[in-house]
Amino acid sequence: MPMKMPKTAPEPLELFRKLVEGDARLAVKKVFGHPTAFVNGNMSFGVFGSDLFFRLSDADQKLAVQIPGTRPFEPMPGRPMRGYLVLPSPVLKKVPEARRWVERSVRHALSLPPKGTKARPPGPRS
Repeated sequence: MPMKMPKTAPEPLELFRKLVEGDARLAVKKVFGHPTAFVNGNMSFGVFGSDLFFRLSDADQKLAVQIPGTRPFEPMPGRPMRGYLVLPSPVLKKVPEARRWVERSVRHALSLPPKGTKARPPGPRS
């Protein structure tokens, strides 16, 4: 039986929109059916259900886990994504604080090698 993904909650979606608005470094795509920001083809941060998750450097992960309520990003139970954390909503309710975490996430994504588009295999196309 396929796993059912949570619906995107309105509050984190509204915050996500504020955080990506006007930032030309970010490309928004859907991942797991939820809006996610990419930098140079690398996933940076996004919405999953009622959570906002961030891809962070090792140093920033050490800072984030000191915040009570921070937890690993687990889109599938028991399968955490390494390098990604969910920050607690009280921290993110303060837009300036949320923007600081976005900057950390974007800075980390910019430090990664850019990902190109995947080549399509030859053959008929519909």
